[in-house]
Amino acid sequence: MSIDNIIAAGVARAVNELYSANTDASSIVPQATRKEFEGNLTIVVFPWVKAAKKSPEAVGKEIGDWLVDNEPAVDRYNVVKGFLNLVIEPTYWNSVLKHIASDTEFGIRKETESSPLVMVEYSSPNTNKPLHLGHVRNNLLGFSLSEILKACGNRVVMTNIVNDRGIHICKSMLAWQKWGNGITPEKACKKGDHLIGDFYVLFDRHYKQELEELMAGGMSKEDAEKSSPLMAEAREMLRKWESGDKDVRGCWKMMNEWVYSGFDETYRRMGVGFDKIYYESDTYLEGKEKVLEGLEKGIMYRKDDGSVWADLTAEGLDHKLLLRSDGTSVYMTQDIGTAKLRYHDYPIDKMIYVVGNEQNYHFQVLSLLLDKLGFKWGKDLVHFSYGMVELPEGKMKSREGTVVDADDLMEEMVATAREVSQQLGKLDGLNDAEIEEIAETVGLGALKYFLLKVDPRKNITFDPKETIDFNGNTGPFIQYTYARIRSVLRKAHETGLETTDYSTVVPDEKEIALIQWLNDFAGTVEEAGRNFSPAIIANYTYELVKLYNQFYHDHSILKEEDAAVRSLRLELSAVTARTIKAAISLLGIKVPERM
Repeated sequence: MSIDNIIAAGVARAVNELYSANTDASSIVPQATRKEFEGNLTIVVFPWVKAAKKSPEAVGKEIGDWLVDNEPAVDRYNVVKGFLNLVIEPTYWNSVLKHIASDTEFGIRKETESSPLVMVEYSSPNTNKPLHLGHVRNNLLGFSLSEILKACGNRVVMTNIVNDRGIHICKSMLAWQKWGNGITPEKACKKGDHLIGDFYVLFDRHYKQELEELMAGGMSKEDAEKSSPLMAEAREMLRKWESGDKDVRGCWKMMNEWVYSGFDETYRRMGVGFDKIYYESDTYLEGKEKVLEGLEKGIMYRKDDGSVWADLTAEGLDHKLLLRSDGTSVYMTQDIGTAKLRYHDYPIDKMIYVVGNEQNYHFQVLSLLLDKLGFKWGKDLVHFSYGMVELPEGKMKSREGTVVDADDLMEEMVATAREVSQQLGKLDGLNDAEIEEIAETVGLGALKYFLLKVDPRKNITFDPKETIDFNGNTGPFIQYTYARIRSVLRKAHETGLETTDYSTVVPDEKEIALIQWLNDFAGTVEEAGRNFSPAIIANYTYELVKLYNQFYHDHSILKEEDAAVRSLRLELSAVTARTIKAAISLLGIKVPERM
């Protein structure tokens, strides 16, 4: 039993005996005592003031006295207004440590057949360009959130919806047909997603040139955009695609395959994956069907020009277009179709969309429409809205080719990790294969930690120079601490130092602080799951690493002569290493065994 459960059970017995108040122990949640007060755990006593008919201070004192007399785990207490601060009997922390050490999956709840089924959608790339820095944050958040929800005991399905149709896709296709001269990824010696992205930028360049020429001839910008022959060709290509034109579909299929191959390579290196991939080319017709069904039921309405709309003014929103006058779909229609397919494939209890905060309104509307169309989770869908990633010089723009490419970024991070690690002498004595493995682990770990340690709702200014640092709140600092602990444990094993009984050892303040923080891991995982926040895990891990390094600095481990004390410290080190690994694995970060 954890120390939190022991104290909760003790308090429940106390209030029952003192005030005849039947309180379920599960409703009593001890909190870590604030640093300015003496104590390890704090109980809020206000819930029993009415039953006791006494002041909060008096209630706190009575419960505290009862616990000192009847609960061996409690050494002493103090009361601050309605807060009962408990000091745990020092040697009792040894049993807490033993409890954590005995459970190799401590803090991780296993799913059961009755666990809620949660679907997490993330990534959502467009097949007209490669993944960029914004996609990196999306993928890392989506994957990490999925892992955290699994650790909270949920069944999780990770999905990706690929935007492989629409006017933007046609722009890349048209540019390739006009100016590509039959180039392929093999001929260009480029990943397919990079090659197609080049043509998207090329289309925009020619389009802007065309607009300038039209405006030079006296047209307004609005008229020029309407009259653009290039854009008219792209729209005609989209109409042909939707009507199933053989040539257009053939070109589209070929180019998309190039892109998918490139995406897969990027995902593999990033360390993310999916249980199911949906394609908007499959979902938009399903969406049309669902919208027309809603039209028949009077949920939607048709305008004179043939377009189909939803009136959401009663919900405080506006009128939303669902089908254009020419019958083509909009994004919202595609999302409805995707929802239909997902609901058919999985008995979803909760749906979470990992999409940037620029789409907040879109998901407000989607939630209302799905609810109106009969999806049970529609009203309660979660838009995991996260902030944008910007560069020191400003916002990224895909059409202008000013984005930070995901592949280039990962390569740069690995190269920087290799360079910094060599400068600090952390790769001395390793062979080339070991060096490359560590550089990959540290470089990508630095990137992931930097993007995940910040509250997801906040915007991030990304500067690669800040991420590769072996000191401070960084991925490499955490990884290096793990490697240091593993080195200590290897040396202990090599010299035959085994962990023996340490139950009688009186741990000091720093050892207790570390044990208590390790004990908080389970609650931290639950909190991260409730708040949909990988940042909570990241910051927990950083604090754990800081506490261990303080302990390591002040305590001898391998040279400690008292076998019981040494055993306590070895156990503490082993559990810390295991918890670091478990925690940052929830962030998709690996740890090196040596550095």
